[in-house]
Amino acid sequence: MGTALLWLLVALLVLAGLAGAVLPALPGVPLVLAGLWLAAWIDDYTRVSGWTLGVLGVLTLLAMAVDLVATALGAKKVGASRQAIAGAMIGTFAGLFFGGIFGLLLGPFVGAVAGEMIARGRLDQAMDVGIATWMGLLFGTLAKLALSLAMVGIFVAAYFI
Repeated sequence: MGTALLWLLVALLVLAGLAGAVLPALPGVPLVLAGLWLAAWIDDYTRVSGWTLGVLGVLTLLAMAVDLVATALGAKKVGASRQAIAGAMIGTFAGLFFGGIFGLLLGPFVGAVAGEMIARGRLDQAMDVGIATWMGLLFGTLAKLALSLAMVGIFVAAYFI
């Protein structure tokens, strides 16, 4: 595979990863890491060291952990049921496929509310759970995106400085 094609693959991996930091259907941050590792490999690690790649790996693990913890904390803060958390996950995927960006924003909320209604049958509690779960998902997504962009920034700095 020619060098130009490899660099194209780097760009595709990083762009898909950045999209995946927001869209739940793609493993965003690991794709960013894979693209950046490939870029370092293409250059035979002369500009980007193993230490830099190690830092990027740690940031990848941190981003994945923050995403899970933010969602769980948002739901746990208001005493969400397991059904509400499962509903939020189902709503996230359903929203992505059936409502585009609007569905992606509304799906987790609707799913959490529906799950909590099934579990406990109280609308006031279900609304609180829906909002808290949605906020947790939002903050987790923003953190993943910020860490992904930081990874790209660190890589670019290491590559060109």
